Order: sequence, then structure tokens, then C-alpha cells
Amino acid sequence: MQRPLGAQISHMLKARGVSHVFGIPGVHNQEMYRGIEEAGLTHILARHEQGAGFMADGYARATGKPGVAYVITGPGLCNIMTPLGQAYSDSVPVLALSSCLDETAAHQGQLHQMKDQQAAAATVCDWSHRATSADAAYALIDRALLEFQTRRRLPKHIQVPIAQLEGLAAAFPALPEPPVPTQASPDQVALLRDRLAQASRPVFIFGGGAVCQQAQMQPGQSPDWLEGFRALRAASFTTYAGRGIIPGGDPLNFGAYLARPESGDVIASADLVVAIGTGLSEVDLWRRHLGHHAGLIRVDIDPQVLSDAQQAEIKLLAPAQSLLNGVFAQPLPGCTGWDAAEVAATKARWRAQVEAERPGILPYADALRQAAPADTMFYSDMTQFAYAAKEVVPMDHPGHWHHPSGFGTLGYALPAAIGGAVARPGLPTVAILGDYGFQYTMMELATAVELQLPLPVIIWDNGKLGEIEDSMTRAQIAPNAVIQRNPDFLKLAEAFGGYATAPDNPTEFGKALQNALNADRPTLIRITPDWMR
Repeated sequence: MQRPLGAQISHMLKARGVSHVFGIPGVHNQEMYRGIEEAGLTHILARHEQGAGFMADGYARATGKPGVAYVITGPGLCNIMTPLGQAYSDSVPVLALSSCLDETAAHQGQLHQMKDQQAAAATVCDWSHRATSADAAYALIDRALLEFQTRRRLPKHIQVPIAQLEGLAAAFPALPEPPVPTQASPDQVALLRDRLAQASRPVFIFGGGAVCQQAQMQPGQSPDWLEGFRALRAASFTTYAGRGIIPGGDPLNFGAYLARPESGDVIASADLVVAIGTGLSEVDLWRRHLGHHAGLIRVDIDPQVLSDAQQAEIKLLAPAQSLLNGVFAQPLPGCTGWDAAEVAATKARWRAQVEAERPGILPYADALRQAAPADTMFYSDMTQFAYAAKEVVPMDHPGHWHHPSGFGTLGYALPAAIGGAVARPGLPTVAILGDYGFQYTMMELATAVELQLPLPVIIWDNGKLGEIEDSMTRAQIAPNAVIQRNPDFLKLAEAFGGYATAPDNPTEFGKALQNALNADRPTLIRITPDWMR
């Protein structure tokens, strides 16, 4: 059946398993909207393309499926580049589909014209390509979806000329056969088992790459390998993205304190280090070297990660879950080098350091964990509340706390949480922001109201860019441009049509959070340090 190509693309996405699209229509991409309702896609109207991109990111992190966004030429594509950069940094499968001008070199002064839209998107995506025919558009879409399933999940951009979107196109090809999942080889399994059998004090470091398959399990479910891992009695750390892969209460789990300088000393005491699905990047460690003296084994699906500056002794190009299932399918000798009391004392000391560095936050972080149901999904922004909470709040289920690591943009949490809430209707979702970051994308509160999402939007309001002020002070720079005049956040939320409250202690905060999770629209919850009251 022939349809305009813009409509065919929507039908193709639906046939490939896509259910939601995030975006904003414009005159240059309106043909992409012709087939949305007929195809059965649900479109979420953002208030800014940056919001649409973060919503697609939040949706992808919540489901493991690609988040798809429709944007216009020029400014629409530029506006979504920040979310695409964040998705690239955090390995999130976001597919941005945009229109583009038919010709630019010989025709200047067109609406939404820019010098090289394709090249601009390529700077923040795995790849960016122009589809100059229907067949090319179909092939690129299938290529993107296949790579999301078989490689490191990095964002892609496809642009289609306006005339192509408007023109009639033949039907897209039939759904291809799903790829055969890559499995760890018997030799890889045997090698890791042999090294673990020789170690008495091994430590594992789990990153976000080890979470992907496990994150889709229901709370209470455990992966096949976890019982065997516990029987080994190895210690473990997680990166922020890996939190929950080992339940937070596990007696030999050091938690997400990897960025504490002293964690390097702990790792130096190990006689084997196994890092799985982590880049061991600056934002994981906040130091150049992991700290290990013993052999380091790296496991990842990205060869670039395996060849980084940490210089692993053994590099295993393999999917994490397949390798772990193989390694722990049969019992290994239990290790004797780690003591649960040692781990508990170390974690208590690190928690005290966090409390000293960020006074007043931890009682609210503890109340957050106590009040939120076990299956709550959290989306946090670049804010001191999140920096503290990510270290101290234990997670018992992986893939349930999402943070804009790496690229580190402000304004992420609110729209990403909207995408996550759309992905998980009826399940609890929470956004955590600072007072400054909220103002980057606060207009998306209108989208949350429009969708009637029971979304708590927690704002840590200290009236300043507190982290920057602290950094300037440490660098002996007189703090400058770090104090801002904030709006009345409560009235602002009500103006958007949401609820608002300002609890003045952790107990009341917990009650406010529970009420917000049961509301019929979003609730802004403003909490402040004691000195601001």
C-alpha cells in the first residue's frame, strides 16, 4: 500500500514494536504526523525539543526499548542535541527522526536553514545519516533498531528531506528475523572461573552495562547467577548506573561508594579485580586510576572500553549476563578474604563523610527511600541532593535510578521522569531536581499535568548553585554568579495546574511523597536546608 513516506515511517515504527513517540510538530515535519494516529502510535507533546529528547531517554531507560523522538529541521534538531549527547554518554537507545531541507548549498535564507544539520547531529550521536529515498529511510531505521539490540546502545539520528516525506512511498519491508543473542564463549567462562578459583579476596565492580537485561526483572526476582555469586563470597562495588545489580543489603557489597578516594585502598587490597559493564570513567571514579595492584579482568561488549587507560590484564569481549550465568552455573570455592564487619564499618565511615560534606541532606534521602515503594523508579538531576542520595540510598533492584552522568546536563530529571512514567503506567516514578536545574525544563510540568501523571517532583531549593559555590571556594575563587533569585515554586506549580507542598522536616516529606504518588496529577515538593527556613 502506498502512503506518503512520513506516514509510512510511523506505520513501520509501530510494526517494529514502537508504541510511543515524543516530539513537537512543525510545518517541516508535519508529514511525519500524518500516520501517527492511523498507525496506533501514542504521541507525547513536549513543550521543547530538549524535553522531548529527555522524555525519550527516560522512556528508553525504563523499558529497555528505544525511545523515539520526532523533531523539525534546524532549531528542532539543535534543541534535541543536548539530550542526544546525554544519551550517548550514558549508552541510551534514543532514535531521533527529523526532517531536513531538500537542498541548501544553492538556496540560502530558507526557514530553519543551517549549514550542516547531519554533521551537527553526528557530534552527539553514534551516527547521523540522510535518507534520500524511502528504501534508504527503511534501511536506516532497521539498522538503528538492530544495533540497539546487538551493540552498545548509542543514540542515532536519521533525517529525511521534506519532499521525500511528502512523496508517496511503497510499503516498508517485512519485519526481519530477530538477531541471535551473542553468548559468552566456553573459553571465556572457563578462564574467569579459573582465576576466581585461585583468588581469596576478589572484588567485582558492576556498571550500567551489566544491568541492561536484569533491569527488566520484577522486584523480588533474582538473576540466575546471583546465588552462585553470593556463595563465592566476593566483595563488590557498583557504579551509580550499576546500583541494585547486587542488592544494597548484601553484606559484602560496598555499594556505590566507588568515587570515595578510600575505595582505591580497598580495591588495592584485593587479589583479583573483575570489572563488568563499566567504562571506569572519570564520573565513576573521580580519579585517574582504579587503585588495583592485582590482575584486572575487564568484561564489556565495547572494544573501546576494553582498551582504555586502566590497562586490564585480561579483556573479555562478551555480554555480561551470559558470562555471569556461565561462570556461576556451577559452584566455585568460597573465598575467605572478606569480612562482612569490615565492609559494614567501611560503608558507615563513608556515609559519615557524605553527611559531613553535604549536611542536612541525608535525613531526607533516608525518608525518600523509606516512603517510596520498592518498585519506584527515580530520575535525578545534577543537584547536591542527588549527589548525596546516589551514594547512600541502597537499591535492591537494578535500573531503577537514572542520572545524567557523563555529559552531566542540567534539566534532565523532570522530562526524563515523564518519559519513565509514561513507560510504566500505574507504577511509581519520582523526579529529583535542584532549584536551578528545574528552571531549565520546568515548562515540561505542563506535559505532566496534561497527562495526569502522579509524579512527585522533588526540588532541593538552597537558593544557589551550591555545588559550584563549593568548588569555587575550594579553588580559592571568590564565589561569583552562584546566587539567583528563584520564583515561588509552589505558585508556579499551581499555575501549571499541579499540586504543591513544602514539608519542613523529613517525616512530613515522607508523607508528602506518599500523597504525591497517589495524586491525580504531578506534585511539586519543595524541600530546603534548615538555614533557609
